[in-house]
Amino acid sequence: MPTLIGSVQRALRLLEAAGSHSGGAPAKQLAREAGLPLPTAYHLLRTLTHEGYLRREGGVFVLGAAAGRLAGGGLQQKRRTMIRDSLVHFRDAVGAPVYFAVYREGEIEVVGVSDTPGSPACEEWADFRATGFAHAIGQCLLGQLDESGRRDYYDRHPVEAITPYTVRDLRALENRIGALGRMQPVIERQEYALGTVCAAIPITAGDTAATMAISLPLHQEDRLLYVVDRLRSEVGALLSTLAFSISI
Repeated sequence: MPTLIGSVQRALRLLEAAGSHSGGAPAKQLAREAGLPLPTAYHLLRTLTHEGYLRREGGVFVLGAAAGRLAGGGLQQKRRTMIRDSLVHFRDAVGAPVYFAVYREGEIEVVGVSDTPGSPACEEWADFRATGFAHAIGQCLLGQLDESGRRDYYDRHPVEAITPYTVRDLRALENRIGALGRMQPVIERQEYALGTVCAAIPITAGDTAATMAISLPLHQEDRLLYVVDRLRSEVGALLSTLAFSISI
């Protein structure tokens, strides 16, 4: 069996913990998330800071320039692999196409989709970025923004009906978003694509708005609540992995 260097493993766990908080986190929180005694974490954090992999700002640690250089290669590949493997796991667990999306730089970005020939994903017949008001993914992401953030999106992508079931106007959409609970799933029936029902759940990942979603053909609508509940359970078990993949 190969020899494993424990201090390297512990340092990498601290880097992963720091990478999951885009705004930084204090030493005590990073030590807890990495499963390390606080004195050990302090020694490693000082070393990582000295080498440029972390940077201390106002009492919190954030990824430094050296970690950023790594992100250009290995970490980006790790991010893609994590997301792909997670989506395959969720797809198989819930028996439906699974989508992962984030709100980045003012736009809706579908990061990944996992489906099967027997359960294909919803076809993007209208630009997902411009029709966030119509689909569950977009409504879930918009619901995580503040009022000014949503207004900025609406200014660039005005609400309009794209199917007979699309929310009728901006006021109706804002009323719906305002009625959502903080972690409540968003349900959408044929508002984006006729013959398709969708559900999306919010994902907490630092200050990044993110969502996981599923879609089903209309004739399977009676499965929707069961599938989304199953997805919530599965996502909860892998949330730390998703948070890290988003942050890098």
